[in-house]
Amino acid sequence: MKKIILFLIILFVLYWLGTMTVPSMIEKSSNTVKEAAPYEVSEQAMQLYQSLDFVADLHCDALLWGRDLTQKANFGHVDFPRMQEANVALQVFTIVSKSPKGQNMDFNRADAQDNITLLNIVQGRPISNWFSLINRTMYQSKKLQDFANEFGEEFILIKSSADLERLIQARKSNQKVIGGLLGIEGAHALEGSMENLEKVYEAGVRLIGPVHFFDNELGGSAHGESGEGLTEFGKAVIRRMNELNMIIDLAHVSPKMFDDILEVSEKPVMVSHTGIRAVLNSPRNLSDDQIRRLAEKGGIIGIAFFDMAVGEDEIRGIVASMKRVKNLVGIDHVALGSDYDGSVAVPFDITGLPIIVEALLQEGFTEEEIRAIMGENVQRFLLNNL
Repeated sequence: MKKIILFLIILFVLYWLGTMTVPSMIEKSSNTVKEAAPYEVSEQAMQLYQSLDFVADLHCDALLWGRDLTQKANFGHVDFPRMQEANVALQVFTIVSKSPKGQNMDFNRADAQDNITLLNIVQGRPISNWFSLINRTMYQSKKLQDFANEFGEEFILIKSSADLERLIQARKSNQKVIGGLLGIEGAHALEGSMENLEKVYEAGVRLIGPVHFFDNELGGSAHGESGEGLTEFGKAVIRRMNELNMIIDLAHVSPKMFDDILEVSEKPVMVSHTGIRAVLNSPRNLSDDQIRRLAEKGGIIGIAFFDMAVGEDEIRGIVASMKRVKNLVGIDHVALGSDYDGSVAVPFDITGLPIIVEALLQEGFTEEEIRAIMGENVQRFLLNNL
């Protein structure tokens, strides 16, 4: 009996030590930066960037990793102090509750081994999270609220257009005030329950992408098996999201689901993080026809920062993707959608956003167009639709 107890104690100590060291090791290998800060740009680009009243990014998965976002880290891509350093007003923080092992852009099975289960275990998160998607979702929702409470008056959790107005007004006297909007990447997190939609709304979630890398109860993923559109449950979720003024995010949806959502939704939608097929042909990227139809609906498109969305020369691909959208439907539909901390390598962390301004200037974008891309389009869209 003593040997068993000793073995269990040793096992517990090893597990505890693992939760202290392994999660950061996993994140450091998953969320890399091709060039470390600090970043240098021209005086013109920096002056323009620093003059921006509202910089916003539509997609970041930092809540997944377990870092304390109120503290500045020397790895990963986003935290609150780096948002302040970068003059970023608003970051959309998305919850990842499931991700298939071996995920790729072409095909993933819904029943593939889940990477997030093991991550939750090694992070030492509650046992209730280990095998429950909704519990993982509620946990990450609470973490953002906890971080907001800890950061005090310098962080506003955005749940309504009134909250966003408050953020805009607060930044006029203190640019250290930042905001976060909570989203879900993949409505498999709802576990097929409309009650869970109400539950996540009460927890502060205001944006949901119906699918991620695999098909679920709402319909087909661009990277899944079926290629199907919205199920009846999916249509019910979209209608209820409209009623709740929740934002619908079409990133990762199948072409058929894209069409179905545009037909069912009575409100504008967005694509939070994507590339453009004319720049890089990929199942996750938007065709010219999809761009036009989304713009006709009043939507916006966040351009991602990683190579599988925009090509190996990311900065050139980002600007080319923005230019394509601008030329097709106008500048009002272009936004930033980095996919920071989303298990991707990016050219720079959030403090490197002035590099985007410099690249846009070099490509002939006007100051007015750059202000729209860097955040004014997102501000307008959310004020009108939250």
